[in-house]
Amino acid sequence: MLKRKRWYVSAVAISKNIRGFSFALLGGIGWGFSGACAQFLFSNYNADPLWISSVRMLCAGVVLCVLALAIARGPFLAMWRNPRTVASLVFFSVFGLAACQITYLFAIQNSNAGTATVIQYIGPVLVVLYLCAKGHRAPSKREVLAIILVVGGTYLLATHGNPATMVLTPAGLFWALISAVTYAMYSLIPRRLMLHYGSVPIVAGGLLLGGIIFSVGIQSWTVNPGFDLSGWLLLFVGLVFFGTIVGFTLYFQAVKDIGAAKTGLVASIETVSATLFAVLWLGAAFSWIDIVGFIFIMATVFVLTKHPGDGDLKPHNE
Repeated sequence: MLKRKRWYVSAVAISKNIRGFSFALLGGIGWGFSGACAQFLFSNYNADPLWISSVRMLCAGVVLCVLALAIARGPFLAMWRNPRTVASLVFFSVFGLAACQITYLFAIQNSNAGTATVIQYIGPVLVVLYLCAKGHRAPSKREVLAIILVVGGTYLLATHGNPATMVLTPAGLFWALISAVTYAMYSLIPRRLMLHYGSVPIVAGGLLLGGIIFSVGIQSWTVNPGFDLSGWLLLFVGLVFFGTIVGFTLYFQAVKDIGAAKTGLVASIETVSATLFAVLWLGAAFSWIDIVGFIFIMATVFVLTKHPGDGDLKPHNE
């Protein structure tokens, strides 16, 4: 009987690990696709990045709230009745979800996309360091290797191995570092809430609140984007559906399953996905050094999944 119980517990843990890693990968791919869609909108429609961010958060939040009412009505309604939960949601939404997008866009504005991306991906490193400090331990060899692979792979894909493409202004560096911090914050803040209410209600509430605050702040209803049918399809299918509804829902379910540290590192597949979509769809340049970056990031996934239960980056410490 005891052996059967142990086998069942082990099977459940393995199942959660498989789901968590799969969702982190798929979420990162969704983000990469939405990045290519955003690049197309910026290049062909001169779209306002702040307006796009507010619309994607608000629309995704509304859709996910409807979904939460359908599949998790009790927890979804319960979280709005708890003042402390609502306060935590507002904090997660403003200083996590919304702040990460705004500061990343400011970083691009004051430097360039490659520089902003490389520095923003310090975020998963900060998550690992925070959890190590919280657990009073040093990073393991496997964690250090995963960090090196993620940072190195992201650098190669964002700069094509040419450091001259990076533009480091004081303002650009400041906003990019804040973006990295907020990346870590939105990965860490909601886990306890998700364990209590579920991932869909928390993501729905966070996106809805962030979308409302963001939209009011920039008065998004006054903007005329000038999109034709293709532009609107890219916005709602690429950015709202795949990049936000699918991307964030899968990402945060992965955080719940395998923890923020592993999820953040595995989701770095976003840079691979974005590069592939940009090359295949937008005709972006591709070089051998990009292949090295691909290998680095894919190796990160292998390193983290090789021994999922050996104690490194334990989710319960988060």
